[in-house]
Amino acid sequence: MKYNSTRDKSCRVSAAHAIAHGLAPDGGLFVPEELPQLSPQQIEALCKTDYRGRAEEILALFLDEFSREEIRAIVTAAYGDNYDDSAIAPLHSIDEKTAVLELWHGPTCAFKDMALQILPHLLTASLKKCGETRKVCILVATSGDTGKAALEGFADVEDTKILVFYPHNGVSDVQRLQMVTQRGGNVSVAAVRGNFDDAQSGVKTLFGDAELSNELLDKGWFLSSANSINWGRLLPQIVYYFSAYCELVNSKYVRIGDDVDFAVPTGNFGDILACWYAKKMGLPVGKLICASNENNVLADFFKTGIYDRNRAFHTTISPSMDILVSSNLERLLYSVCGDDILVAEYMRSLNEKGSYTVGNDIFKVLSDNFVGGFCSDSDTKKTIASVYNKHNYLIDTHTAVAYKLMNEYRNTSASKRTTVVVSTASPFKFCDSVLNALGENIDAKGTELIKKLSERTGVKAPMPLSDLDKREKRFELVINKQEMRQTVTDFLK
Repeated sequence: MKYNSTRDKSCRVSAAHAIAHGLAPDGGLFVPEELPQLSPQQIEALCKTDYRGRAEEILALFLDEFSREEIRAIVTAAYGDNYDDSAIAPLHSIDEKTAVLELWHGPTCAFKDMALQILPHLLTASLKKCGETRKVCILVATSGDTGKAALEGFADVEDTKILVFYPHNGVSDVQRLQMVTQRGGNVSVAAVRGNFDDAQSGVKTLFGDAELSNELLDKGWFLSSANSINWGRLLPQIVYYFSAYCELVNSKYVRIGDDVDFAVPTGNFGDILACWYAKKMGLPVGKLICASNENNVLADFFKTGIYDRNRAFHTTISPSMDILVSSNLERLLYSVCGDDILVAEYMRSLNEKGSYTVGNDIFKVLSDNFVGGFCSDSDTKKTIASVYNKHNYLIDTHTAVAYKLMNEYRNTSASKRTTVVVSTASPFKFCDSVLNALGENIDAKGTELIKKLSERTGVKAPMPLSDLDKREKRFELVINKQEMRQTVTDFLK
Protein backbone atom coordinates (compact mmCIF):
# COMPACT_ATOMS: atom_id res chain seq x y z
CA MET A 1 0.00 0.00 0.00
CA LYS A 2 1.27 3.44 -0.94
CA TYR A 3 0.67 6.72 0.86
CA ASN A 4 0.43 10.18 -0.65
CA SER A 5 0.38 13.74 0.60
CA THR A 6 -2.94 15.49 1.13
CA ARG A 7 -1.46 18.42 -0.81
CA ASP A 8 0.26 16.54 -3.64
CA LYS A 9 -0.92 13.18 -4.94
CA SER A 10 2.32 12.73 -6.86
CA CYS A 11 4.19 12.45 -3.56
CA ARG A 12 3.87 8.66 -3.11
CA VAL A 13 5.75 6.82 -0.38
CA SER A 14 5.72 3.54 1.49
CA ALA A 15 4.12 3.09 4.89
CA ALA A 16 7.56 2.87 6.46
CA HIS A 17 8.57 6.19 4.89
CA ALA A 18 5.34 7.88 5.99
CA ILE A 19 5.86 6.70 9.58
CA ALA A 20 9.58 7.50 9.66
CA HIS A 21 9.22 11.05 8.34
CA GLY A 22 5.83 12.04 9.78
CA LEU A 23 5.13 15.05 7.57
CA ALA A 24 5.23 15.26 3.77
CA PRO A 25 7.84 17.61 2.24
CA ASP A 26 5.10 19.98 1.06
CA GLY A 27 3.66 20.29 4.59
CA GLY A 28 0.80 17.92 3.81
CA LEU A 29 -0.17 14.84 5.78
CA PHE A 30 0.38 11.31 4.56
CA VAL A 31 -2.77 9.26 3.88
CA PRO A 32 -3.28 5.80 2.37
CA GLU A 33 -4.14 5.90 -1.31
CA GLU A 34 -7.12 3.70 -0.58
CA LEU A 35 -8.78 2.31 2.53
CA PRO A 36 -9.09 -1.46 2.92
CA GLN A 37 -12.62 -2.79 3.30
CA LEU A 38 -13.90 -5.20 5.94
CA SER A 39 -16.99 -7.33 5.36
CA PRO A 40 -19.53 -8.13 8.10
CA GLN A 41 -18.00 -11.60 8.23
CA GLN A 42 -14.53 -10.17 8.86
CA ILE A 43 -15.89 -7.93 11.63
CA GLU A 44 -17.61 -10.95 13.15
CA ALA A 45 -14.26 -12.77 13.10
CA LEU A 46 -12.68 -9.85 14.97
CA CYS A 47 -15.30 -10.30 17.69
CA LYS A 48 -13.83 -13.71 18.47
CA THR A 49 -10.37 -12.43 19.34
CA ASP A 50 -8.97 -10.01 21.91
CA TYR A 51 -7.66 -6.45 21.53
CA ARG A 52 -4.22 -7.58 20.46
CA GLY A 53 -5.67 -9.86 17.82
CA ARG A 54 -7.86 -7.05 16.48
CA ALA A 55 -4.89 -4.69 16.39
CA GLU A 56 -2.83 -7.21 14.47
CA GLU A 57 -5.55 -7.70 11.85
CA ILE A 58 -6.22 -3.98 11.30
CA LEU A 59 -2.56 -2.94 11.21
CA ALA A 60 -1.72 -5.69 8.73
CA LEU A 61 -4.17 -4.20 6.25
CA PHE A 62 -2.14 -0.98 6.13
CA LEU A 63 1.41 -2.25 6.62
CA ASP A 64 2.06 -4.68 3.77
CA GLU A 65 5.84 -4.15 4.05
CA PHE A 66 5.74 -5.66 7.53
CA SER A 67 5.50 -9.42 8.06
CA ARG A 68 2.80 -10.87 10.29
CA GLU A 69 5.53 -11.85 12.72
CA GLU A 70 6.79 -8.27 12.88
CA ILE A 71 3.31 -6.86 13.43
CA ARG A 72 2.54 -9.43 16.10
CA ALA A 73 5.78 -8.59 17.93
CA ILE A 74 5.02 -4.85 17.75
CA VAL A 75 1.47 -5.31 19.06
CA THR A 76 2.61 -7.63 21.85
CA ALA A 77 5.27 -5.15 22.97
CA ALA A 78 2.79 -2.26 22.94
CA TYR A 79 -0.16 -3.83 24.73
CA GLY A 80 1.01 -5.94 27.64
CA ASP A 81 1.37 -5.60 31.39
CA ASN A 82 1.86 -1.84 30.91
CA TYR A 83 -1.97 -1.72 30.94
CA ASP A 84 -3.91 -2.18 34.17
CA ASP A 85 -6.83 -3.91 32.41
CA SER A 86 -6.35 -7.03 30.30
CA ALA A 87 -9.05 -5.80 27.91
CA ILE A 88 -6.72 -2.83 27.06
CA ALA A 89 -9.70 -0.70 25.99
CA PRO A 90 -12.68 -1.95 28.05
CA LEU A 91 -16.29 -0.87 27.62
CA HIS A 92 -18.20 0.31 30.68
CA SER A 93 -21.96 -0.09 30.45
CA ILE A 94 -24.04 2.93 31.53
CA ASP A 95 -27.47 1.76 30.38
CA GLU A 96 -29.02 -0.35 27.64
CA LYS A 97 -28.18 2.25 24.96
CA THR A 98 -24.97 3.82 26.29
CA ALA A 99 -21.46 2.55 26.90
CA VAL A 100 -18.19 4.29 27.68
CA LEU A 101 -15.00 3.23 25.89
CA GLU A 102 -12.21 3.59 28.46
CA LEU A 103 -8.97 4.44 26.67
CA TRP A 104 -6.96 5.40 29.73
CA HIS A 105 -5.72 2.14 31.22
CA GLY A 106 -2.17 2.58 29.90
CA PRO A 107 0.92 3.92 31.67
CA THR A 108 0.02 7.63 31.43
CA CYS A 109 -3.73 7.27 32.06
CA ALA A 110 -4.83 8.90 28.79
CA PHE A 111 -5.99 7.70 25.38
CA LYS A 112 -2.73 8.80 23.78
CA ASP A 113 -1.16 5.62 25.18
CA MET A 114 -3.24 3.59 22.73
CA ALA A 115 -1.08 4.92 19.90
CA LEU A 116 2.08 6.09 21.63
CA GLN A 117 2.89 2.74 23.22
CA ILE A 118 3.01 1.27 19.72
CA LEU A 119 4.52 4.16 17.71
CA PRO A 120 8.12 3.78 18.95
CA HIS A 121 8.10 0.14 17.80
CA LEU A 122 6.56 1.08 14.45
CA LEU A 123 9.01 3.94 14.01
CA THR A 124 12.19 2.02 14.77
CA ALA A 125 11.08 -0.82 12.48
CA SER A 126 10.23 1.70 9.74
CA LEU A 127 13.62 3.40 10.00
CA LYS A 128 15.34 0.07 9.40
CA LYS A 129 13.12 -0.67 6.40
CA CYS A 130 13.99 2.75 4.94
CA GLY A 131 17.71 2.12 5.40
CA GLU A 132 17.95 5.22 7.59
CA THR A 133 21.34 5.55 9.28
CA ARG A 134 20.72 8.86 11.03
CA LYS A 135 19.29 9.14 14.50
CA VAL A 136 15.80 10.58 14.91
CA CYS A 137 14.65 13.39 17.17
CA ILE A 138 10.95 13.32 17.91
CA LEU A 139 9.40 16.78 18.26
CA VAL A 140 6.04 16.99 19.99
CA ALA A 141 3.62 19.83 20.66
CA THR A 142 1.14 18.84 23.35
CA SER A 143 -2.02 20.25 24.87
CA GLY A 144 -1.45 17.94 27.83
CA ASP A 145 -1.69 14.19 27.27
CA THR A 146 0.31 13.55 24.08
CA GLY A 147 3.49 14.88 25.67
CA LYS A 148 3.63 12.47 28.58
CA ALA A 149 2.47 9.52 26.48
CA ALA A 150 5.16 10.22 23.86
CA LEU A 151 7.85 10.70 26.52
CA GLU A 152 6.87 7.42 28.15
CA GLY A 153 6.84 5.57 24.84
CA PHE A 154 10.20 6.85 23.59
CA ALA A 155 12.12 6.98 26.89
CA ASP A 156 15.52 5.35 26.37
CA VAL A 157 14.60 3.98 22.93
CA GLU A 158 17.88 3.43 21.08
CA ASP A 159 18.95 6.02 18.46
CA THR A 160 16.14 8.42 19.36
CA LYS A 161 15.66 11.57 21.36
CA ILE A 162 12.37 13.26 22.17
CA LEU A 163 11.66 16.93 22.92
CA VAL A 164 8.18 17.97 24.06
CA PHE A 165 6.80 21.51 23.99
CA TYR A 166 3.70 22.34 26.05
CA PRO A 167 1.82 25.63 26.67
CA HIS A 168 3.05 27.33 29.83
CA ASN A 169 0.19 27.45 32.36
CA GLY A 170 -1.98 25.66 29.78
CA VAL A 171 -2.06 22.10 31.16
CA SER A 172 -3.33 20.63 34.41
CA ASP A 173 -1.00 20.36 37.41
CA VAL A 174 -1.00 16.58 37.11
CA GLN A 175 -0.24 16.70 33.37
CA ARG A 176 2.66 19.11 33.97
CA LEU A 177 4.10 16.97 36.75
CA GLN A 178 3.88 13.87 34.59
CA MET A 179 6.02 15.55 31.95
CA VAL A 180 8.59 17.42 34.03
CA THR A 181 9.35 14.32 36.13
CA GLN A 182 9.78 12.00 33.13
CA ARG A 183 12.65 9.56 33.45
CA GLY A 184 14.98 8.70 30.58
CA GLY A 185 18.33 9.83 29.25
CA ASN A 186 17.03 10.86 25.84
CA VAL A 187 14.09 13.07 26.84
CA SER A 188 13.53 16.78 27.39
CA VAL A 189 10.57 19.09 28.02
CA ALA A 190 10.04 22.84 27.57
CA ALA A 191 7.10 25.10 28.36
CA VAL A 192 6.24 27.64 25.66
CA ARG A 193 4.73 30.97 26.61
CA GLY A 194 1.38 31.08 24.80
CA ASN A 195 -1.23 28.45 24.02
CA PHE A 196 -1.18 25.06 22.31
CA ASP A 197 -1.59 26.57 18.85
CA ASP A 198 1.61 28.57 19.45
CA ALA A 199 3.49 25.39 20.36
CA GLN A 200 1.98 23.43 17.46
CA SER A 201 2.67 26.09 14.82
CA GLY A 202 6.20 26.43 16.20
CA VAL A 203 6.84 22.71 15.74
CA LYS A 204 5.42 22.81 12.20
CA THR A 205 7.76 25.70 11.41
CA LEU A 206 10.72 23.67 12.62
CA PHE A 207 9.76 20.78 10.35
CA GLY A 208 9.70 23.16 7.40
CA ASP A 209 13.04 24.81 8.27
CA ALA A 210 15.46 23.65 5.53
CA GLU A 211 18.43 25.35 7.18
CA LEU A 212 17.75 23.55 10.45
CA SER A 213 17.34 20.27 8.58
CA ASN A 214 20.77 20.67 6.97
CA GLU A 215 22.30 21.68 10.28
CA LEU A 216 20.96 18.55 11.94
CA LEU A 217 21.99 16.40 8.97
CA ASP A 218 25.60 17.39 9.61
CA LYS A 219 25.16 16.16 13.18
CA GLY A 220 23.60 12.86 12.07
CA TRP A 221 20.02 13.70 13.11
CA PHE A 222 16.66 14.26 11.44
CA LEU A 223 13.29 15.30 12.83
CA SER A 224 10.11 13.28 13.04
CA SER A 225 6.83 13.60 14.88
CA ALA A 226 4.79 11.72 17.46
CA ASN A 227 1.81 14.03 17.07
CA SER A 228 -1.19 12.69 15.21
CA ILE A 229 0.12 14.28 12.02
CA ASN A 230 2.20 11.06 11.90
CA TRP A 231 0.31 8.21 10.25
CA GLY A 232 1.95 5.76 12.63
CA ARG A 233 0.26 7.59 15.47
CA LEU A 234 -3.18 7.73 13.81
CA LEU A 235 -3.34 4.18 12.48
CA PRO A 236 -3.49 2.41 15.89
CA GLN A 237 -6.44 4.60 16.87
CA ILE A 238 -8.59 3.01 14.17
CA VAL A 239 -8.28 -0.27 16.05
CA TYR A 240 -10.21 0.74 19.15
CA TYR A 241 -13.32 1.67 17.21
CA PHE A 242 -13.47 -1.80 15.70
CA SER A 243 -12.73 -3.26 19.12
CA ALA A 244 -15.49 -1.21 20.77
CA TYR A 245 -17.98 -2.45 18.18
CA CYS A 246 -16.87 -6.03 18.78
CA GLU A 247 -17.38 -5.62 22.51
CA LEU A 248 -20.89 -4.26 21.88
CA VAL A 249 -21.67 -7.31 19.77
CA ASN A 250 -20.20 -9.68 22.34
CA SER A 251 -22.22 -7.99 25.10
CA LYS A 252 -25.46 -8.27 23.04
CA TYR A 253 -25.84 -4.48 22.80
CA VAL A 254 -26.06 -4.74 19.01
CA ARG A 255 -26.01 -7.30 16.25
CA ILE A 256 -23.48 -7.32 13.41
CA GLY A 257 -24.61 -4.66 10.94
CA ASP A 258 -26.41 -2.40 13.44
CA ASP A 259 -25.22 1.21 13.28
CA VAL A 260 -23.62 2.70 16.40
CA ASP A 261 -23.04 6.40 17.15
CA PHE A 262 -19.74 7.56 18.66
CA ALA A 263 -19.38 10.72 20.76
CA VAL A 264 -15.78 11.89 20.78
CA PRO A 265 -14.17 14.76 22.73
CA THR A 266 -12.24 16.53 20.01
CA GLY A 267 -9.33 18.96 19.80
CA ASN A 268 -6.74 18.17 17.14
CA PHE A 269 -9.25 15.88 15.35
CA GLY A 270 -7.13 12.73 15.21
CA ASP A 271 -9.31 10.70 17.57
CA ILE A 272 -12.57 11.24 15.73
CA LEU A 273 -10.83 11.01 12.35
CA ALA A 274 -9.85 7.45 13.23
CA CYS A 275 -13.57 6.73 13.72
CA TRP A 276 -14.30 8.21 10.28
CA TYR A 277 -11.69 5.93 8.71
CA ALA A 278 -13.20 2.95 10.52
CA LYS A 279 -16.60 3.87 9.09
CA LYS A 280 -15.16 4.19 5.59
CA MET A 281 -13.62 0.74 6.02
CA GLY A 282 -17.01 -0.81 6.68
CA LEU A 283 -17.60 -0.42 10.42
CA PRO A 284 -21.34 0.25 10.96
CA VAL A 285 -21.10 3.79 12.36
CA GLY A 286 -24.08 6.13 12.40
CA LYS A 287 -23.29 9.68 13.51
CA LEU A 288 -19.91 10.91 14.60
CA ILE A 289 -20.61 13.40 17.39
CA CYS A 290 -17.76 15.89 17.43
CA ALA A 291 -17.71 17.35 20.93
CA SER A 292 -15.81 20.59 21.63
CA ASN A 293 -15.35 22.81 24.65
CA GLU A 294 -15.65 26.60 24.48
CA ASN A 295 -12.98 26.63 21.78
CA ASN A 296 -15.81 25.84 19.41
CA VAL A 297 -14.14 26.23 16.01
CA LEU A 298 -15.06 22.65 15.02
CA ALA A 299 -18.64 22.99 16.27
CA ASP A 300 -19.08 26.03 14.04
CA PHE A 301 -17.39 24.30 11.12
CA PHE A 302 -19.79 21.37 11.12
CA LYS A 303 -22.73 23.75 11.30
CA THR A 304 -21.61 26.23 8.63
CA GLY A 305 -18.82 24.73 6.53
CA ILE A 306 -16.62 27.67 7.54
CA TYR A 307 -13.42 27.00 9.46
CA ASP A 308 -12.38 30.22 11.18
CA ARG A 309 -9.65 30.29 13.80
CA ASN A 310 -9.94 34.07 14.12
CA ARG A 311 -11.63 34.06 17.51
CA ALA A 312 -10.86 34.31 21.20
CA PHE A 313 -8.88 31.46 22.72
CA HIS A 314 -10.36 30.04 25.92
CA THR A 315 -8.45 28.26 28.66
CA THR A 316 -10.85 25.63 29.97
CA ILE A 317 -11.04 22.76 32.44
CA SER A 318 -10.68 20.35 29.47
CA PRO A 319 -7.23 21.62 28.38
CA SER A 320 -6.42 18.85 25.90
CA MET A 321 -9.18 20.33 23.73
CA ASP A 322 -8.01 23.94 24.00
CA ILE A 323 -7.13 24.08 20.30
CA LEU A 324 -8.15 26.39 17.45
CA VAL A 325 -6.19 24.74 14.62
CA SER A 326 -7.20 21.08 14.25
CA SER A 327 -4.42 19.63 12.09
CA ASN A 328 -6.09 16.33 11.23
CA LEU A 329 -9.12 18.02 9.73
CA GLU A 330 -6.96 18.29 6.63
CA ARG A 331 -7.06 14.50 6.28
CA LEU A 332 -10.85 14.49 6.56
CA LEU A 333 -11.19 17.10 3.83
CA TYR A 334 -8.95 15.06 1.55
CA SER A 335 -10.89 11.89 2.34
CA VAL A 336 -14.14 13.57 1.35
CA CYS A 337 -13.04 15.39 -1.82
CA GLY A 338 -9.88 13.55 -2.93
CA ASP A 339 -8.60 16.82 -4.42
CA ASP A 340 -5.04 17.60 -3.34
CA ILE A 341 -5.02 20.99 -5.08
CA LEU A 342 -8.22 22.06 -3.32
CA VAL A 343 -6.98 20.86 0.07
CA ALA A 344 -3.69 22.70 -0.43
CA GLU A 345 -5.67 25.86 -1.19
CA TYR A 346 -7.76 25.45 1.96
CA MET A 347 -4.61 25.07 4.05
CA ARG A 348 -2.99 28.06 2.35
CA SER A 349 -6.06 30.15 3.16
CA LEU A 350 -6.00 28.94 6.76
CA ASN A 351 -2.35 29.91 7.08
CA GLU A 352 -2.72 33.32 5.42
CA LYS A 353 -6.23 34.39 6.44
CA GLY A 354 -7.03 32.11 9.36
CA SER A 355 -10.10 30.67 7.64
CA TYR A 356 -11.52 28.77 4.69
CA THR A 357 -14.98 27.73 3.46
CA VAL A 358 -15.65 24.29 1.97
CA GLY A 359 -17.83 23.77 -1.07
CA ASN A 360 -21.43 22.57 -0.93
CA ASP A 361 -20.59 19.00 -1.97
CA ILE A 362 -18.07 18.62 0.83
CA PHE A 363 -20.37 20.24 3.36
CA LYS A 364 -23.19 17.84 2.50
CA VAL A 365 -21.00 14.80 3.16
CA LEU A 366 -19.86 16.30 6.46
CA SER A 367 -23.43 17.15 7.50
CA ASP A 368 -24.63 13.64 6.67
CA ASN A 369 -22.00 12.03 8.89
CA PHE A 370 -20.96 14.50 11.59
CA VAL A 371 -22.74 16.59 14.16
CA GLY A 372 -20.79 19.23 16.04
CA GLY A 373 -21.46 20.99 19.29
CA PHE A 374 -19.71 22.52 22.26
CA CYS A 375 -19.99 22.55 26.02
CA SER A 376 -19.19 25.24 28.59
CA ASP A 377 -17.10 24.59 31.69
CA SER A 378 -20.23 24.97 33.78
CA ASP A 379 -22.09 22.30 31.82
CA THR A 380 -19.02 20.08 31.89
CA LYS A 381 -19.06 20.13 35.69
CA LYS A 382 -22.80 19.53 35.80
CA THR A 383 -22.36 16.50 33.55
CA ILE A 384 -19.62 15.04 35.76
CA ALA A 385 -21.87 15.40 38.80
CA SER A 386 -24.93 14.02 37.00
CA VAL A 387 -23.16 10.92 35.69
CA TYR A 388 -21.62 10.23 39.09
CA ASN A 389 -24.85 10.75 41.02
CA LYS A 390 -27.06 8.77 38.61
CA HIS A 391 -24.70 5.98 37.63
CA ASN A 392 -21.98 5.99 40.30
CA TYR A 393 -19.45 6.40 37.51
CA LEU A 394 -16.63 8.93 37.51
CA ILE A 395 -15.62 10.70 34.28
CA ASP A 396 -13.07 13.37 33.49
CA THR A 397 -13.56 16.84 32.05
CA HIS A 398 -13.08 15.73 28.44
CA THR A 399 -15.31 12.67 28.56
CA ALA A 400 -17.98 14.87 30.16
CA VAL A 401 -17.99 17.15 27.12
CA ALA A 402 -18.69 14.18 24.85
CA TYR A 403 -21.34 12.84 27.23
CA LYS A 404 -23.14 16.18 27.27
CA LEU A 405 -23.12 16.44 23.48
CA MET A 406 -24.37 12.86 23.16
CA ASN A 407 -27.40 13.76 25.29
CA GLU A 408 -28.00 16.94 23.29
CA TYR A 409 -27.94 15.00 20.04
CA ARG A 410 -30.33 12.38 21.38
CA ASN A 411 -32.76 15.05 22.59
CA THR A 412 -32.79 16.93 19.28
CA SER A 413 -32.69 13.99 16.86
CA ALA A 414 -34.69 11.35 18.74
CA SER A 415 -31.93 8.89 17.79
CA LYS A 416 -32.48 5.43 19.21
CA ARG A 417 -29.07 4.08 18.23
CA THR A 418 -26.64 2.72 20.77
CA THR A 419 -23.93 5.28 21.51
CA VAL A 420 -20.36 4.83 22.63
CA VAL A 421 -18.87 7.77 24.53
CA VAL A 422 -15.12 7.82 24.02
CA SER A 423 -13.44 8.39 27.39
CA THR A 424 -10.02 9.89 26.79
CA ALA A 425 -8.50 10.34 30.25
CA SER A 426 -8.68 9.15 33.82
CA PRO A 427 -10.64 11.59 36.03
CA PHE A 428 -7.61 11.63 38.34
CA LYS A 429 -5.64 13.61 35.74
CA PHE A 430 -8.05 16.49 36.32
CA CYS A 431 -8.92 15.85 39.94
CA ASP A 432 -9.23 19.55 40.86
CA SER A 433 -12.02 20.15 38.35
CA VAL A 434 -13.69 16.80 39.04
CA LEU A 435 -13.71 17.46 42.79
CA ASN A 436 -15.09 20.92 42.19
CA ALA A 437 -17.84 19.41 40.04
CA LEU A 438 -18.72 17.12 42.93
CA GLY A 439 -19.06 20.09 45.28
CA GLU A 440 -15.72 19.71 47.07
CA ASN A 441 -13.23 22.43 47.94
CA ILE A 442 -9.99 22.33 45.95
CA ASP A 443 -7.61 23.96 48.39
CA ALA A 444 -4.55 21.84 47.66
CA LYS A 445 -2.17 21.04 44.80
CA GLY A 446 -2.91 18.39 42.20
CA THR A 447 -1.04 15.51 43.79
CA GLU A 448 -2.82 15.99 47.11
CA LEU A 449 -6.15 16.18 45.32
CA ILE A 450 -5.59 12.76 43.79
CA LYS A 451 -5.87 11.24 47.26
CA LYS A 452 -8.81 13.49 48.12
CA LEU A 453 -10.76 12.43 45.00
CA SER A 454 -10.12 8.78 45.81
CA GLU A 455 -11.37 9.24 49.37
CA ARG A 456 -14.42 11.21 48.20
CA THR A 457 -15.54 8.63 45.63
CA GLY A 458 -14.07 5.34 46.81
CA VAL A 459 -12.41 4.97 43.40
CA LYS A 460 -8.79 3.87 43.50
CA ALA A 461 -6.35 6.25 41.80
CA PRO A 462 -4.31 4.74 38.95
CA MET A 463 -0.88 3.60 40.08
CA PRO A 464 1.08 5.83 37.63
CA LEU A 465 -0.44 8.94 39.26
CA SER A 466 -0.11 7.86 42.86
CA ASP A 467 3.54 8.79 43.42
CA LEU A 468 3.90 11.91 41.27
CA ASP A 469 4.71 14.13 44.22
CA LYS A 470 7.68 11.93 45.12
CA ARG A 471 9.39 12.16 41.73
CA GLU A 472 12.25 14.53 40.91
CA LYS A 473 11.32 17.54 38.77
CA ARG A 474 13.85 17.40 35.96
CA PHE A 475 12.66 20.02 33.46
CA GLU A 476 11.82 23.62 34.37
CA LEU A 477 12.64 25.41 31.09
CA VAL A 478 10.17 28.12 29.99
CA ILE A 479 10.76 29.74 26.59
CA ASN A 480 9.18 32.04 24.02
CA LYS A 481 7.97 30.58 20.74
CA GLN A 482 10.90 32.23 18.94
CA GLU A 483 13.32 30.23 21.11
CA MET A 484 12.03 26.81 20.07
CA ARG A 485 14.59 26.43 17.27
CA GLN A 486 17.50 27.14 19.60
CA THR A 487 16.06 24.73 22.13
CA VAL A 488 16.16 21.97 19.51
CA THR A 489 19.75 22.68 18.48
CA ASP A 490 20.88 22.86 22.10
CA PHE A 491 19.18 19.51 22.80
CA LEU A 492 20.96 17.84 19.87
CA LYS A 493 24.47 19.14 20.54
